[in-house]
Amino acid sequence: MNHVKWILLLLALHTLAACSSSPKQSDDDMRSAAETNTALGRQYMDRGQYEVSLEKLKRAVAYDKTYAPAHSMLAILYETIGETEQAGLEYQLAVKYDPTDGNVNNNYGAYLCGIGKRQEADKYFLTAVDDPFYDTPEIALSNAGACALARGDLDKAESYLRQSLDYNDKLGAALLPMAEVSFRQGSYLRARAFLQRYEAVAPMTEESLQLGFRIETALGDEKSAERYRLELREQYPGSIQAGRSAGQGRE
Repeated sequence: MNHVKWILLLLALHTLAACSSSPKQSDDDMRSAAETNTALGRQYMDRGQYEVSLEKLKRAVAYDKTYAPAHSMLAILYETIGETEQAGLEYQLAVKYDPTDGNVNNNYGAYLCGIGKRQEADKYFLTAVDDPFYDTPEIALSNAGACALARGDLDKAESYLRQSLDYNDKLGAALLPMAEVSFRQGSYLRARAFLQRYEAVAPMTEESLQLGFRIETALGDEKSAERYRLELREQYPGSIQAGRSAGQGRE
């Protein structure tokens, strides 16, 4: 009996020694785990599996609280599920831990513009553009242009959108607001040209159809205006322009 007790004691001591000698996870291991869980979180979010996505992203920041992409992805998820305040907190952490990253700054700028802090958003879009490792500066510039348009600064909107189109002249996200800017400036032919360029590369939306109706009405082309109105009525029957005749929509 005593012999058995000694064997059990030795086994216990061996187990304790093994545990105490096991190395802690390195910083590289923790970062790798954070990256893996962030990638998984994004995949689940893309599939609409928000609960699983949230679990993975929370696990990512538990592994490495300084990993900015995890906080940025968490913020996007919180926005998606309507947790706007929590999204803002996560964006702030993302910018804190990687203040020059293009994706992080562009995402935060878009968030700020979306909640009405349009002037504040500007600097984050520009910080994104200044990141030499940011692959899509045209996106940040188109966002900056759309945000400037939303706050009524047509000159700045035009500047940003033209810079965006210098990078990619087929970017629908810049062409459509550029058509709107031109329309508001009274340059109806130029507005039509930008809208036609948009229609060549992107599907028509309620916004683009409404703008087309307004442009053609302003130009006095009732046939073209009616074409947009009929398209609106078919695709978006609740649209204001869908219920008007071409002659009623002139501004």
